[in-house]
Amino acid sequence: MEKIREILKQRILIIDGAMGTMIQRYKLEEADYRGDRFKSWHKDVKGNNDLLSITQPDIIIAIHKQYLEAGADIIETNTFSSTVIAQADYDMQEIAYEMNVASAKCARTAADEYTKNNPNKPRFVAGAIGPLNKTLSLSPDVNNPGYRAVTFDEVVAAYEEQVRGLVEGGVDVLLVETIFDTLNAKAAIYAIKNFFSINNIPELPIMISGTITDASGRTLSGQTLEAFYVSLVHANPLSIGLNCALGAREMRPHIEELSAIAKCYTSAYPNAGLPNAFGEYDEQPHETAHIVEEWAKEGFLNIVGGCCGTTPDHIKHIADEVSKYKPRELPILSS
Repeated sequence: MEKIREILKQRILIIDGAMGTMIQRYKLEEADYRGDRFKSWHKDVKGNNDLLSITQPDIIIAIHKQYLEAGADIIETNTFSSTVIAQADYDMQEIAYEMNVASAKCARTAADEYTKNNPNKPRFVAGAIGPLNKTLSLSPDVNNPGYRAVTFDEVVAAYEEQVRGLVEGGVDVLLVETIFDTLNAKAAIYAIKNFFSINNIPELPIMISGTITDASGRTLSGQTLEAFYVSLVHANPLSIGLNCALGAREMRPHIEELSAIAKCYTSAYPNAGLPNAFGEYDEQPHETAHIVEEWAKEGFLNIVGGCCGTTPDHIKHIADEVSKYKPRELPILSS
């Protein structure tokens, strides 16, 4: 994937916005999620957004196209929860691999159409690898801090199956995102490296994106941003950055810090501000874009987009604003 590296030297790349926010606009019911194939499934599946890549692929492709139309260079697959571990909530473990293939193909279809229409602006598909609903660093039982709900090997196996599906579906890069537990991310990276090694095929670039959960500047599992970076830079990622949890205003100091220490490209896709009392996001596209423009002006960015609450309008405004500025140059570091 030398093409994406070449473009990153020339301009700031735009990654898409929230998938869940856009799905909510369709006001889908249980029957919509089930489709014909899962009409008689023994558990409710409403809310299992990744399943829609199988049962409602036209909706997922349409959402991808809206982000591409808004100016996104990189679109993420609809696979945030497409692992056997996360899908256990719906008893759909055996569908996880298929979800990844289907989601990758949805994104590939949309990206290829836009690349064909404008070869001078190639579009890329990032295989989204979420953080899981179980953590390796923290116990779910306050009375037993040594207990873990899952083992490292189980997490690796789940991620390796996901990687296989994403690669076979045709993604360009692999995005380990919304990381709140670095040990989970290490398992994902190990799974990625192991998959390519075992199958003796060239590695795809890896993008890494963590989550700073509050004003303390730490991840949920307690790491500072610098410790998070040092823990994962061995993976030789294409980019490392932050997404989710914070709005652009709150994320700014952390992006500034990361841009100063990272020897790879940096990424940021914040939420549309902080959620209101109803869990909804009120920050308007021009507001988000205005804040992000300052990051670009200061030279903090290589890849930028949106997370929870952001829409194609947010992405369009962001793309328009950051297009005025040159991308962050990789620093010359002593180590």
